Amino acid sequence: MATPARVERSPWMQVSALTRRPLAIAAVLVLVIATILIARGSRHGGDKTRIMTAAVERRNIALSIEATGTVEPIDLVEVKSKASGQIVRMPVQVGSFVPKGALLAQIDPRDVQNQYDQALAALRAAQAKVEISRAQKARSDGLYAKQVITADEHETATLDYANAQAALVKARADLDIARQRRDDATVRAPITGTILEQPVANGQVITSATSSASGGTTLLKMADLGKVRMRAMVGETDIGNVKTGQSATVTVDAFPQRTFTGSVEKIEPQAVVEQSVTNFPVLISVSNESGVLLPGMNGEVSVLIDERDGVIAVPNDAVKNVREAGAVASLLGLDPDSVQAEIRAQGGGFRGGRSGGQGASAPPPGAPAAGAANAASAAEIRSLLEKAASQK
Repeated sequence: MATPARVERSPWMQVSALTRRPLAIAAVLVLVIATILIARGSRHGGDKTRIMTAAVERRNIALSIEATGTVEPIDLVEVKSKASGQIVRMPVQVGSFVPKGALLAQIDPRDVQNQYDQALAALRAAQAKVEISRAQKARSDGLYAKQVITADEHETATLDYANAQAALVKARADLDIARQRRDDATVRAPITGTILEQPVANGQVITSATSSASGGTTLLKMADLGKVRMRAMVGETDIGNVKTGQSATVTVDAFPQRTFTGSVEKIEPQAVVEQSVTNFPVLISVSNESGVLLPGMNGEVSVLIDERDGVIAVPNDAVKNVREAGAVASLLGLDPDSVQAEIRAQGGGFRGGRSGGQGASAPPPGAPAAGAANAASAAEIRSLLEKAASQK
């Protein structure tokens, strides 16, 4: 069973993007203030705590969503027979690759062949009847013109000819139906593909798919495995970032060192709720020209949401949530109240949850408006970073 998706973010965060999010600015301020306080503490307390550092530099960053899924065929064809009877020949088996039009099964043709022969004989009789009626009508026309026969006799000959023509049309229709039934006894492949399931065997009696109330007997299931898709379950918190046409990579457990490329084909609108977790099925079409991907294989899907090349970035581990400031200060041997006070002084009193995500609280009264925070420039952030570095 597919598990909920998880968002994989690059370990680096774009600094220029922070200037467009007020809560992100507050998170950077946490980093700055924590750096200042750590530097001050190191002067007084000595080198008791080793702090990991990383350079702010240009890097390539990407945001992707990962989920587990199962390989399935795109077009699964369920083959049934319009004819009823016993299977006398079935030259295919599970795993067989068959081209379009190849023989899949032969139903006992004796009954339908007899019906065809009867219809053919009826057609020939109807054709003879038409010829005789045409000749009788011609003689009747001549005799009636010479007033040898009465009008009733002439009308009778005309009616016999019309009935013979109608019987000929019916005989032709019956023969065509009998021919179709005879052909239906031979089941051929509707597409080029691979046999996936074969619930019946040679010698088994089947029912028709058109005349049976149960829908008939399924002979086999087949699909074209040249192109398959991965059905992945993505959580409702991440589904808003997934769009049709986005590129994706697929890896399966059978070939862990091999990567397959694909794209998001469809996002199904009906959610699937399992153990109070809501997920949405996402279908990723994958090219399978080599035929190594088989239905039922389990694997992982990584959907690329966004990427940036050559941007100024800092590690994600260096950016902490505003609510985490107290816990971080305690771990570093600092006074949590002092850290929170300086954060409020530097960040304009921002409080909230995750930067740019659900659960972020609105700024308190008197805090800068969102438009003002969005107007913060990269130069201001750089000045704060320089100030922190100068106080080390």
